[in-house]
Amino acid sequence: MEENVELLSADNIEMYINEYAIPWGINIAMAIIIFVIGRIVVSLVMSMFRRLMAKSKYDEMLINFLESIISAILMLFVIVASLNELGVDTTSLVAIVGAAGLAIGLSLQDSLKNFAAGVMLLVFKPFTAGNFIEAAGTMGTVQKIGIFHTTMTSVDNKEITIPNGNIYNGNITNYSAKETRRADMTFGIGYDDDLLKAKQILQDMIAADDRILTEPAPLVGVSELGDNSVNFTVRPWVKASDFLTVKLDFTEKVKLRFDQEGISIPYPQMDVHFYKEADNTAKSEQQA
Repeated sequence: MEENVELLSADNIEMYINEYAIPWGINIAMAIIIFVIGRIVVSLVMSMFRRLMAKSKYDEMLINFLESIISAILMLFVIVASLNELGVDTTSLVAIVGAAGLAIGLSLQDSLKNFAAGVMLLVFKPFTAGNFIEAAGTMGTVQKIGIFHTTMTSVDNKEITIPNGNIYNGNITNYSAKETRRADMTFGIGYDDDLLKAKQILQDMIAADDRILTEPAPLVGVSELGDNSVNFTVRPWVKASDFLTVKLDFTEKVKLRFDQEGISIPYPQMDVHFYKEADNTAKSEQQA
């Protein structure tokens, strides 16, 4: 009897080893191998990704963010493969992750819109840090392009934070994109003033200013015969960094020079005529 019990116990132990311990041990070992090899492969893939992105000269913030997202997705595949090797039903796990992702996406749709716009701004680079731009109804110097917001400094030194979605979905004017800009100015003189003399003065002032470029050639011409003045359009080309100072200085110098030369800068006027209706009425009554 004792011998049968001992044989039964030995048979049970051998059965458990053959049917459970060895298969589970193999599965666990394979899951560990898959996880380790998967991590190594993910590391190699991310290393290649970073080298490729670095050669493309994309923004460092964008590279880091994309690297973290891609790495997380690849590691999720590795974990699912490891659990699947252990015999775990990963279908429900994938469904739960998908449902959670959908719920999070719906609750954070505005943030995701700003995130997508931030990625597009970093990829296509309509502007970079340090550029002076006008976007989303705001004008200022770009300080930082974040994943969700862009920070700008206004001309009066106020910090402005704008959601990326508002910037990307509207018009973007980058005043710093080109090395040169055209300064458009209009000056009016009186109809009684010497038109050719005024034009020559404007041309001489342009030639005397070293900040004004000779190419493209500046334009000086009569653009309008207005109600109160003959208007000159002056369009010199300058370096983008000199745009504002040239425009302000030139306008001031034109006023001073016109005053010296006796050329008037008219302002809107209205002539009012009065008629004495009472006298006309009295004359009519006398004639009657």
